[in-house]
Amino acid sequence: MERGEKNMSQRTVGILLFNEVEVLDFAGPFEVFSLTSKPDLKTKAFNVITISEDGEMIKARNGLKVVPDYNFYDHPALDILVVPGGYGAEEIEMNNSDLIEWIKQQNSQVEYMTSVCTGALLLAKAGLLNGRNATTHWMDQDRLEKEFPLVVVQRNVKFVDEGTVITSGGISAGIDMSFHLISRIYGKKVAEETAKRMEYDFFSQDRS
Repeated sequence: MERGEKNMSQRTVGILLFNEVEVLDFAGPFEVFSLTSKPDLKTKAFNVITISEDGEMIKARNGLKVVPDYNFYDHPALDILVVPGGYGAEEIEMNNSDLIEWIKQQNSQVEYMTSVCTGALLLAKAGLLNGRNATTHWMDQDRLEKEFPLVVVQRNVKFVDEGTVITSGGISAGIDMSFHLISRIYGKKVAEETAKRMEYDFFSQDRS
């Protein structure tokens, strides 16, 4: 699929999972995209799936167990990839060359590459943030800047939109980023309807 090819058809959102992933990093975007309907309010806008390297059950932060839908080799084509963070991203998967390579491969195929929290470190390790503005959890911004000097780190923002690559701050900021992306794709009204359904006060102020 060429970037930008799909306008109003249902997009597939892939959410990367791994051991010690931060729960809200993936569960927040999962909820937002799963609840979103197209402008006709009758059909789902996104097909949301979860993916891990081997497809086996992962143990997220604080012991939550999740069984992914697919592995790196059998998942359908993705339009959007969400790369979450947490201890598993910053201390374990940063050293997983297979996972980093998979992210690189997906970047050439997806319409939007996104990260939540320290998932930005994985995007940076894959070279996807070189020369771009980006953000991450406030506690890890100095690390992102030090270890990846080609990344222009932005502070005091919920998310940074660089066109096809969008990074967000810590944990709950992934929800804000998801609403922002929905606004870009389907318009503000669709995003507002989803936010209202979730009782999430996203549109009361500009968070970008």
